[in-house]
Amino acid sequence: MESKTQRKVSFRGSEDFLEIELKEPVTHAAGYLGVREALKHTFKEMGVLRSMRTLLSMNQKDGFDCPSCAWPDPEHPSPVVEYCENGAKALGDEATTSHIGADFFQKNSVEELSQLSDFELNKFGRLIEPMVLKPGSVHYEPISWGDAFKLIASELKKLNNPDEAIFYTSGRSSNEAAFLYGMFARALGTNNLPDCSNMCHESSGVALGETLGIGKGSTTLEDLYEAEVILIAGQNPGTNHPRMLSALEKCKQNGGRVISINPLEESGLVNFKNPQNIKGWIGGGEDMADIHLPVNINQDIPLIKLILKKLTVLDKEHKNVFDYDFIQKYTNGYEALISDLDTYSSEELLKLTGVPEDKIDETVALLANKSKIIVCWAMGLTQHKNGVENIREFVNLLLLKGAIGKPNAGTCPVRGHSNVQGDRSVGIQHFVDKEMNKRIKKYLGFTPPDHEGVDVVGSMKAMYEGKTKIFMCLGGNFVMAASDTEYTAKGIQKCDLTVQISTKLNRTHLITGKTALILPTIGRSEKDMKNGMPRHFTVENSMGRVKKSKGILKPASDTIMSEPEIIANIGHAFFGENHAMNWKSLGDDYELIRTQIDQVAKGFSKTKERSEGAGYYLPNNARDLDFSMLPNGKAQLSINKLPVHELAKDEYMLMTIRSHDQFNTTIYGLDDRYRGVYNARRVIFMNSNDMKAVGLKKLDVVDITSTYDGTVRVAHNFKVVPYNIPAGNLASYFPETNVLVPYNHFAERSKTPISKSIKVRLVKK
Repeated sequence: MESKTQRKVSFRGSEDFLEIELKEPVTHAAGYLGVREALKHTFKEMGVLRSMRTLLSMNQKDGFDCPSCAWPDPEHPSPVVEYCENGAKALGDEATTSHIGADFFQKNSVEELSQLSDFELNKFGRLIEPMVLKPGSVHYEPISWGDAFKLIASELKKLNNPDEAIFYTSGRSSNEAAFLYGMFARALGTNNLPDCSNMCHESSGVALGETLGIGKGSTTLEDLYEAEVILIAGQNPGTNHPRMLSALEKCKQNGGRVISINPLEESGLVNFKNPQNIKGWIGGGEDMADIHLPVNINQDIPLIKLILKKLTVLDKEHKNVFDYDFIQKYTNGYEALISDLDTYSSEELLKLTGVPEDKIDETVALLANKSKIIVCWAMGLTQHKNGVENIREFVNLLLLKGAIGKPNAGTCPVRGHSNVQGDRSVGIQHFVDKEMNKRIKKYLGFTPPDHEGVDVVGSMKAMYEGKTKIFMCLGGNFVMAASDTEYTAKGIQKCDLTVQISTKLNRTHLITGKTALILPTIGRSEKDMKNGMPRHFTVENSMGRVKKSKGILKPASDTIMSEPEIIANIGHAFFGENHAMNWKSLGDDYELIRTQIDQVAKGFSKTKERSEGAGYYLPNNARDLDFSMLPNGKAQLSINKLPVHELAKDEYMLMTIRSHDQFNTTIYGLDDRYRGVYNARRVIFMNSNDMKAVGLKKLDVVDITSTYDGTVRVAHNFKVVPYNIPAGNLASYFPETNVLVPYNHFAERSKTPISKSIKVRLVKK
């Protein structure tokens, strides 16, 4: 579909079919196939020798942090293979020898490029020089770095107020870049600092903050090794966090048990063939989930309520199921929670879950006499209207079992982008932190704004309503990552200036404001040199550890610039020399940035020294059983209502998912071997009985529609694939189906889009 603006660009790209091939899903993760696919991708993009040398440096203590997910590195990493298939693909994608510059954009207009698929756009290679798209033009053209910075400064100075600018952050940025970026926005006078966590784990942050006093998980990597039970809810580690499987393998070998809670039985939680040992090459691998609970989409609350009701019955009989010493000393709300559970019938809860009762009883029996329990989760819990409540319900289980603040137990929200948690820790947030503001004023010498800014949902609305003139992105692909693709794209087009700090071409470079800039930056794997001296970044992993990251490759071009230096130059161009922060110096010397991070960001201290090697953990009150910031100084047990889904007779519940060959909005390839789908992305997974009931056959073509508030949204041309998914449930890949997610429907309090519980209809073509 084309926009009606001056530039005739496609918001969605190609919706054509390729020659799809269906096979039996692969029932194990990694193994020989994983190694083969990882090396095939990196060799093709980087060359053999360059690939091998770089892979050996990834996730090592003196190397660079993986540019993919945020899974932590072990204390003693393997000196040879401390990466996974998708990490290797992310590296190959970043360090590709394919490059695009002025010649490419002279030949290809944004209108022509926008007709291509996101997979095709990503394949063009690294951006190697700054480019500008001028008003009325459809071709990017070169611009000098100096002129680019002057253009940004000039447009910022035209604003009627600072809140007409929005500064978005993706999750791969370093702590240093994110900190400077956040401080620049505040120095300008705005807290308009949306970031990708608004779309994923914001629900986790809100829920954990309300119940445990910290918006992060409480476990370390080592905690997983000797946990008695690990519950994995709404997460697909085999694809999204593959190195997690090694930790689960250690847990299983130490006698631990794994429970999977997900509408889909994902391959990584069926069996794992670890390529680091002989069993993973020629043996049967390690069976993963001892119990799989195929819960209906967004019926996790009734599932946990039913488990708690059954545990309560056992506790009355045996008096040793719940940890009453812990409950009395550390929690608030026990009596109210138990009373609330009594108001629900077991039959009602069971029906909502869709899970066989014997599976639930097996889970209850396993949990009854265990206390070292960890709950891991991802978007399957967070991206619902009741996303916050979903997580709070799992926290109830942990608190009743005394499974917080002790070894081998606790909360484990598994982050996606490799430094999304670090971005938030150093100040990327749209809300006001009064204590941080005091430190900014004291140590940085300026007064930050004291009014709340916009998050991602607020940004989309502000742009669509014409209240924003400048939209700047520190990484990411906002058009395809955000919900309601058409709405988001039309909003961005109303801006005067859009700026993308990027490594690769994506659709947000083509869906732009009147003027657009591409500012190419170095990747995680590349050397960052200044005056002949190497520099390094720091990042924070999913479990709160801060460590050094230092690239080893020659940068893709001499005309690209590091993220901190780009931001510092923008700061210098806007403020000049007459500002409390010496922007130019900060861009040159990252140690100056780290000093300021230590002064301003909570928990950071002596980062220069402590980030060496394995790094250091930021403080975590839940680990220390310190709940002094919460009501009555205790962790909060909570009462959470059942989700309400009023589905019409012909409606289904759809969840968006990743294929195995993608990382968030970046599409590496067109195969999803774990689900048996090859050379295709426009597919929808459907229960075979549901298909029969409405007369659909394998590979029939349908449009998917969603209707909210009287607005019908359509995702065109999807082939139906029969799959083992609960009746009434559907699954399909994002970002292709993000167009169905309404911009104004999101989780209460966190505003995370409802991407995992969209009411849809299927229209046969």
